[in-house]
Amino acid sequence: MELFFEAYLSRLSELYKDVEGAITGLPQEALDWVPGPDMNSLAVLVVHTCGAQRYWLGDVVGRTPSARNREAEFRVQSLDAGVLLDKIRDTLADAQAVLEKLGLQNLPEIRVVPRNDRQVTVAWALSHVLAHTALHVGHIELTRQLWDASHKRTTSR
Repeated sequence: MELFFEAYLSRLSELYKDVEGAITGLPQEALDWVPGPDMNSLAVLVVHTCGAQRYWLGDVVGRTPSARNREAEFRVQSLDAGVLLDKIRDTLADAQAVLEKLGLQNLPEIRVVPRNDRQVTVAWALSHVLAHTALHVGHIELTRQLWDASHKRTTSR
């Protein structure tokens, strides 16, 4: 794998380590807890982040259809931390498989986004994955903080 793509995969891995730190050791109740209206649980955020990454890297960049059901990602419940951690590992393995096939010469290539026929470059899709993943890592960390704060208030009464 070229150095650029090794660094890219390393950055994705670092982001997912933050996710692992946020969900490890939590009870099922915390993983399914929704902090407020129009917000998502930790499990939903993890599943959606992994699904989006798989879509953009696999379906768009790698041109390998995944049959992703985006709407279903927002309805997940009762997935324990072990299942979520496996999903993260599988997502990173899929990313590695796609990145190993790329060279710097592929970055300006055009890809068609299957869901809307929009055209993007490989470079744009890779950048989008990092930005989207980082955004949701922040959501995951904030949701964990809200859970911790709420749980302490509940148990201290």
